[in-house]
Amino acid sequence: MQTKEMALLAHDALLLPGGRVEIRVIAPRCMNMIAEALKGHYPLVFGMSKPNSNPPCYETATQCEVIDFNQLDDNCLGIILEGKQRVKILSAAERKDGSWICRVLPSNNWQQEPIYGEFELISAALQQFYEVNPELLGLYENDVHLEDASWVSQRWLEVLPLYNQDKLRLLNQPNCHKTMNFVLELIKSHARDNQHS
Repeated sequence: MQTKEMALLAHDALLLPGGRVEIRVIAPRCMNMIAEALKGHYPLVFGMSKPNSNPPCYETATQCEVIDFNQLDDNCLGIILEGKQRVKILSAAERKDGSWICRVLPSNNWQQEPIYGEFELISAALQQFYEVNPELLGLYENDVHLEDASWVSQRWLEVLPLYNQDKLRLLNQPNCHKTMNFVLELIKSHARDNQHS
């Protein structure tokens, strides 16, 4: 597999293939980088921030595309990114303007697979989560795949308040099965706690 150069967006959020996230772009260097990406100079890669490190994010990251943007009330730029392909960041260099360019190696995305049996619970719970958080659901504009185990698992990893190391442990598995088991256990233990309270 060939390595590629990509412009790096390090952010607190996690973005995985098939996922979408809206971020605010304030810094001029980020604006320039987005402009370069839109002109086709560099593909964009989205990594979870890792403070005080070089590169400024974890090595497991996701190549993404800008699918929409708009000017926000405070004159910042709001961009919606969609995750496409998992990558591993091999090296990164900071440019004069403070933006980062990295060299990445494509990794395998999780394969689509149907959800069945008790795992349908994690799909139903995600649907409920989106009903409570319509701004997140709005990012998908009906492009929701609640029947696909890997899509559902990755959306949970994006929204669950876990430590980054825990997310990465699940992310670095060859498929979504460990994540599905983890989320199912969380939902069951939450249900048990509610019964006892």
